[in-house]
Amino acid sequence: MTNIAYRLLLTITATSLLLIIFVVQKGFTLGHFFEKCTYLAGLPNAISYILYLLVPIALSGLSILLSRFLGKDEFTTGQVVEIEHANNSFLPSYLGYFFVALSINNWETLGFVYGVLFVFTFLSQALYFNPLFLLFGFEFYNIKTKNGAAIFLISRHKYKTPDEIVIDEAYRINNYTFIERG
Repeated sequence: MTNIAYRLLLTITATSLLLIIFVVQKGFTLGHFFEKCTYLAGLPNAISYILYLLVPIALSGLSILLSRFLGKDEFTTGQVVEIEHANNSFLPSYLGYFFVALSINNWETLGFVYGVLFVFTFLSQALYFNPLFLLFGFEFYNIKTKNGAAIFLISRHKYKTPDEIVIDEAYRINNYTFIERG
């Protein structure tokens, strides 16, 4: 159950940028959503947009903290035979989300597109690439083990070669994705 809740949180944070781009593009400020609060109506638009962005950043930080409750695995010396830096390979996908968000015209379409994106991201069970993790100093790696398993590793370490990957505690997000908190 913890794993499902954690994956839901990761999916929300990874896909929430679509929502933020939509509301910013439409010019919806906090005053628009909280009309009865006159204080919020007087805030500059930029403050609303910064606050919108702080929500998924805070949720990303929370997901990093909560990762300690996931199951643990380890990577021993010689277990990893290939490593590929994956930071840049997923950014085009997220830029695609931005362009999609910019082309959405109404809330109904946004709800449908976000719902489809959310479901596919959650059910994909393959990767949980959250570009906001970059703000917390994480790197993303595609690694291959000596058993032939392809794994997505989220780590603060700057790995360059497979031999460097010796991890005492890697937290299992799913069978294909691990986060190293150290």
